[in-house]
Amino acid sequence: MTAAAIDAVARGHGLWANPSSPHAEGRAARAALEGARRAIADAYGWRGETILTSGASESLAIALGRTTAPRRLITAVEHDAVMRAAGDARVIPVTADGIVDVQALAAMLGDGPAMVCVQWANSETGVRQPIATIADVVHGAGGTLLVDAAQMPATPELAGIADMVAVSAHKRGGPPGIGALLVRDLALLHPSGGQERGYRPGTENLLGALGYAAALAEPEPDHAALRARLDDAIQRSGGEIVAADSPRHPAIGSYRLRGSAAAAQLILLDSAGFAVSAGSACSSGSMKPSHVLGAMGWDEGAGREVIRVSFGRTTGAAEVDAFVAAWRQMARTTRRAA
Repeated sequence: MTAAAIDAVARGHGLWANPSSPHAEGRAARAALEGARRAIADAYGWRGETILTSGASESLAIALGRTTAPRRLITAVEHDAVMRAAGDARVIPVTADGIVDVQALAAMLGDGPAMVCVQWANSETGVRQPIATIADVVHGAGGTLLVDAAQMPATPELAGIADMVAVSAHKRGGPPGIGALLVRDLALLHPSGGQERGYRPGTENLLGALGYAAALAEPEPDHAALRARLDDAIQRSGGEIVAADSPRHPAIGSYRLRGSAAAAQLILLDSAGFAVSAGSACSSGSMKPSHVLGAMGWDEGAGREVIRVSFGRTTGAAEVDAFVAAWRQMARTTRRAA
């Protein structure tokens, strides 16, 4: 969390009331909540509705579960949260580089309008999708576009091309447990009653919203040079970069150390002070085979030798160099074992 987010959460404890309460304290809490909602929307250049949620996973579940679209299409490399919420959705294939097969998408939309869910930057590989091109195809067929932008910086780029956007605070230096679903038009969703314009039950997370709004006001670090430095060092150490030739998120990368199980790499790196992840999705506790790598044509054995690395807000050259030293030690150990 950024210092500004921590401070905003701490100050928010003075607003103890339920924002739905009609008394003065409740009205003060409501005013603070709505101010945070506007700040979050403004950071994304959003002029539609902003439904506050517990995070991107809940946002995606609301969008996919309550869409008024007659069909749902998801890409083969979506986050596990989408796979769980999508039910009988049809799956759009991707290329070996992890990019959505736009021709296949267009053919699938030929069967009629649908909601199409696309993760802008993949949470495992960092591969970025050509969202503007995808939006043209989806809207040209009368469909709606849901973008999972949890991994991406706050940007107004999506405001003119997406119908719904799922975002998450803790990916942007905000507190965990808060996110939002940005919706162009609430007519795209079936309401269910309760809070948040009737789309979510329970008491609003006022402290989380205040922290999220404060974090979004902070500048986003640019890790492109550091990621390039890491890529180069890993390649020279005998490692393999997943989707090396694809457009990728500057703070996310997946790497294979041939002959070394990802679980063993995770343990060794963890003992050296680096928290990496392996397997499906982006949880270091998730070790099941990656459906993302499978969709890109990787066999299960090779996929089990891949780890995911992401940079924190304060990651610098010293941390990258220390990680590279630990990686090279693993590579030497693997070569000796072979």
